[in-house]
Amino acid sequence: MKYNILVIDDEEDIRNSIAGLLQDENYEVRTVENSDKALNAISERLPDLILIDIWLENSKLDGLELLNEIQSKFLSLPCVMISGHGNIDIAVKAIRNGASDYIEKPFEVERLLITLERVLEISKLKKEHKELWLRAGGELELIGESSLIKKIQLLVKKVAPTGSRILITGEYGTGKETLARLIHLNSKRSEGPFILLNSQILTSDSLEELLFGEEDKDGKSTKIGLLEQANNGTLFIDEVASLSLEAQAYFIKALQDNAIRRKNGSTRINIDIRVISSSSIEIKDNIQNNTFSEDLYYRLNVVPIEMPPLSKRKEDIPLLINYFLNKASNTTGRNQIRIDQQALASLQAFNWIGNVRQLKNAIERVLIMMDDNELNIITYDMLPKDLLQIEKHDDNSNNIDLEYLYSLNLKEARNIFEHDYIEKNLDRFNGNVSKTANFIGMERSAFHRKLNILKKIRKQN
Repeated sequence: MKYNILVIDDEEDIRNSIAGLLQDENYEVRTVENSDKALNAISERLPDLILIDIWLENSKLDGLELLNEIQSKFLSLPCVMISGHGNIDIAVKAIRNGASDYIEKPFEVERLLITLERVLEISKLKKEHKELWLRAGGELELIGESSLIKKIQLLVKKVAPTGSRILITGEYGTGKETLARLIHLNSKRSEGPFILLNSQILTSDSLEELLFGEEDKDGKSTKIGLLEQANNGTLFIDEVASLSLEAQAYFIKALQDNAIRRKNGSTRINIDIRVISSSSIEIKDNIQNNTFSEDLYYRLNVVPIEMPPLSKRKEDIPLLINYFLNKASNTTGRNQIRIDQQALASLQAFNWIGNVRQLKNAIERVLIMMDDNELNIITYDMLPKDLLQIEKHDDNSNNIDLEYLYSLNLKEARNIFEHDYIEKNLDRFNGNVSKTANFIGMERSAFHRKLNILKKIRKQN
């Protein structure tokens, strides 16, 4: 990634000297001599770092005043002060006011380069930390060894470097945002921003300002919009089908022009962003109902990817459970926690309507209820009752009512239990007879015979 640096110094020789040096190191550099031009330059394009001379002659604001102005309007924008021998105390004061560092005049080339590299790296880490903090609990891996997940993992490797727009579909909780983040991390834009846009926050009152930003009457930026924040990175539109028609029109124009204009502004600002969208509903239905633009749909749906529900990859459930347990152990410092076979089988047979998200929440709930920190195993009796789904037994249910079983003789009860046990494990392995037979410890041919016998008995009953 080529960093953009703004140099603010009233001495032309110093501006040119710094610019030449940094350009030789593959930085993109802009230079200005006073505070007004500096604020205009920032409004035109947000730099990655600013070098500010403390004494700015013939300037409306001196370096410290300009620093305060930048800090108030553009949060987290790293600034490095340039100071002379006689104003080190002022430079220290500047750091207390938010500057990232200072460099003395005349500066050594190596010192300048090391300082900028360090400040840029810290700024990058802060952004990553903030993102992780805001999205605490979000996963950055596609866990699973099922054929469906392996196909998606291979697809990520193919499409991530291309820059193509992607539409991710799938039920709620299947991991669409996780997939979008993985694509970003494996792309050529990985060092750029990942901006999450929840379509529900775009109200009619704040739509233009949120997307494009805003300028005051003097043409200075008062707000940086989401599209500009995503420049050189990825914009992820969550639940894109919920966008209003007005928002859709704004996106069509921005994607068509690769440029925006801020609210109340006249300057065209070029943008280079990759758009990844997600939807939990069938967008084509919205197109037929005239609530979603067909033009926007085809602009976004260059590469479609469907995230499968957990019900279609139940063999991944043990891997997901162990992943969540390992993560909890690493986060809390608890002893390594495992789950016993009976509890695992029950969770694997459960119908996870909320998919991976529901499974993760269930594991967290079980861990919270484990009062004894010395416990290192989750047993069947620790599972919440709503995950066991004990219902009245009938021909359309794979669950057993224990009271009903107790009313039968041993042979009848055993037949019902065996049938239920086999059905649950078949469901657990997505109907794979070989895997099911191997798990329960039976020969494949014997398993088939047992299944046929039990089905006949069930029909007779």
